[in-house]
Amino acid sequence: MQEILIVDGYNIIGAWPELQKLKEVSLEEARDRLIEMLAEYQSYSGVKVLLVFDAYYVPGLGGKYVQSKLRIFYTKEKETADELIERLVAENIGRRRQIYVATSDMTEQHVIFGKGAFRVPAGELRIKLDLAKREIQHKIKEERSGKRNTFDSKLSNEMKDLFEKWRRGQ
Repeated sequence: MQEILIVDGYNIIGAWPELQKLKEVSLEEARDRLIEMLAEYQSYSGVKVLLVFDAYYVPGLGGKYVQSKLRIFYTKEKETADELIERLVAENIGRRRQIYVATSDMTEQHVIFGKGAFRVPAGELRIKLDLAKREIQHKIKEERSGKRNTFDSKLSNEMKDLFEKWRRGQ
């Protein structure tokens, strides 16, 4: 079963304290950080992530972009993020697909739940991303510690003894 996660970008930025602080300095930096985090999560988890940003007041920006294999949608002029999210849910819902929508907007949660998608509050999404990051770090640490792919690990004890004798000139 394919899992698809649709993320309300500005809602998540407003809900996560570190992104909220970053937004106060630069909205673009907050967006880039969220994109980076979701791209890493998508890459590790295998969940297809669709990130939606509201461009309601920005004429001509609407469209779909791909950055770090992450699909990023900007709404069309006079279209809200909620409308685009609802459309993406309707387009992607189907057999052998599970749709999740990450937003803390209660009204939107009820609407998408009615369309057959599951809701993921911002706090729960943060936990999922943190767990994935810890698992990635654990795997990296595990690979670096003692589980190296060395030449002598492939040799039998007899061969190791023979090479040791040669090394010593015996």
